[in-house]
Amino acid sequence: MLPVGKGYSIVHFPQVLRLALTDAFAFASMRAMAKVQKSSSRGAKSSAQHKAKSKKKNSLPPHPPQRGGVEMVDPLVQAQMKVYEEAMALFHQQKFQRAKQELEKVVIGPSKELADRARTHLRITEQRMKPTADQNPKSPEDHYQRGVAMMNLGRWDEARESLEKARKLAPKADHVHYALAALDCLTGEADSALANLKIAIELRSANRYHARNDEDFNFLQEDPRFTELLYPEKEGYPG
Repeated sequence: MLPVGKGYSIVHFPQVLRLALTDAFAFASMRAMAKVQKSSSRGAKSSAQHKAKSKKKNSLPPHPPQRGGVEMVDPLVQAQMKVYEEAMALFHQQKFQRAKQELEKVVIGPSKELADRARTHLRITEQRMKPTADQNPKSPEDHYQRGVAMMNLGRWDEARESLEKARKLAPKADHVHYALAALDCLTGEADSALANLKIAIELRSANRYHARNDEDFNFLQEDPRFTELLYPEKEGYPG
């Protein structure tokens, strides 16, 4: 309280003004509390949404299994992939006629990506199957390639002619002897097939393992000489 005296006067606040000030302070306090509560609510809501998104993300199904870049969910696609792999194995063995048949099956399968791959190799296969009579093969490899092409077309006489020329020019080319052995099997000449295959194996031992899985030699499967040639390590056969 200010002292009462000369130069000072007592100031009296009306009751209405005191009440107004009290209400103003109370209102300001209530607004501050409301802001705090609203901020807390938003924080809780944001946290809940984040947890929900995290849970949703973790619950997403895993990516479907792939093979060679192709989704392998559909059983039809799996079957298409199997045929494609078989076709490519035939392609690399230069069995173009059979590879062509398998690739044509892949082209009509459900996977567009596999179908596109098959079309690419189908064009290459058809190109390699074209007769080369209009060309003039000179090297052993030229004659060999032409001989294989004729074999794939079932033109045995022309195939033999070209392969014989290749062998004459390159008598130590194991793959030429191997091709002649396969041709002999396809034409039913067991003795000649075994003789040519034996030379091919002597020149390159890996031909023994190739012949074990080569369907061109099915003609000799029951011949004990064929078994002896391919499996010398078996009991009863000298190595």
